[in-house]
Amino acid sequence: MNPKVDFYFKKAEKWQKELEKLRRIILDCHLAEELKWGVPCYTFEGSNIVLIHAFKEYCALLFIKGSLLKDDKGILIQQTENVQSARQVRFTSVQEIVEVEPILKAYIYEAVEVKEAGLKVDFKKTPEYNIPEEFKNKLDKNTALKTAFHALTPGRQRGYILYFSAAKQSKTRESRVEKYIPQILDGKGLDD
Repeated sequence: MNPKVDFYFKKAEKWQKELEKLRRIILDCHLAEELKWGVPCYTFEGSNIVLIHAFKEYCALLFIKGSLLKDDKGILIQQTENVQSARQVRFTSVQEIVEVEPILKAYIYEAVEVKEAGLKVDFKKTPEYNIPEEFKNKLDKNTALKTAFHALTPGRQRGYILYFSAAKQSKTRESRVEKYIPQILDGKGLDD
């Protein structure tokens, strides 16, 4: 146990028992406990394997490269259609965790094997995403914007494309694009 991570479990207003149970299971698998992105992250030889996190409706164990796991038991969940690599197992009680504990451990060991084998997720490339018309028009009319956007990392480009595309109405997409043009020109990502 890493004392720097203890606060996460102590501050939990909801799911405290469930989070503690997940922590014990993971530590039984001999992973190193760290704090990354404000949540407990468990690593093997410096590589991220699983995270624990809590939400309003559930707590979860998130496998960083979950899409590469076999998931013979069908318990892994893709959070949203745009999540390419990570997969979650969600819980709302300690009993649910206890029932699948051996499966969780097997999946954790499999995730370590994926790391040791050097397997990589085949991420969808940025050009494969549809750029919303409202943003495409701005890029076509503004050379500086186009240059700045293409200078961003692929992840930052995808972040903008997905955010702009998520709006159902053209007016909302247009508004989002306008709002973030200065940030793109400054070379920053959506959440920078």
